[in-house]
Amino acid sequence: MSWTIYLAGEIHSDWRSELKMAAKDKMLELKFTGPVTDHPASDNCGVHILGDEDDPFWKDRKGAGLNAIRTRTLIEKADVVVVKFGDKYRQWNAAFDAGYASALGKPLVIIHPEEFDHALKEVDEAANAVARDHHQVVQILEYITEGKLD
Repeated sequence: MSWTIYLAGEIHSDWRSELKMAAKDKMLELKFTGPVTDHPASDNCGVHILGDEDDPFWKDRKGAGLNAIRTRTLIEKADVVVVKFGDKYRQWNAAFDAGYASALGKPLVIIHPEEFDHALKEVDEAANAVARDHHQVVQILEYITEGKLD
């Protein structure tokens, strides 16, 4: 069986590519999907396609609507959803993705540093696992897909 893993969360580091490489090194049969990680494209897709807006609210609303088509569709198709909360910026989109996946009953793995434990306690409670880094996530994926431990 090939598993589809949706990688949600922060887009300001290369954690996705590192996780994918580590999974590839273990020869795991996984398909990875995720949001658009090109920040300018994600922010500007709505006005680029649907036309300019003078009000930033409506500019953001157009982009959010288009991005939601991708995000919701891929989360719904995923076998497991991994959400990383990074140390830069507030991660409202990550929290929304975790909540959406939880509401759908998707297996959920959260990644965040220890200092976020209190702030993310409700998100963590909804998760099947809380990891501290992407290496732990790869071990989780190896275990659930192959039944192997390092």
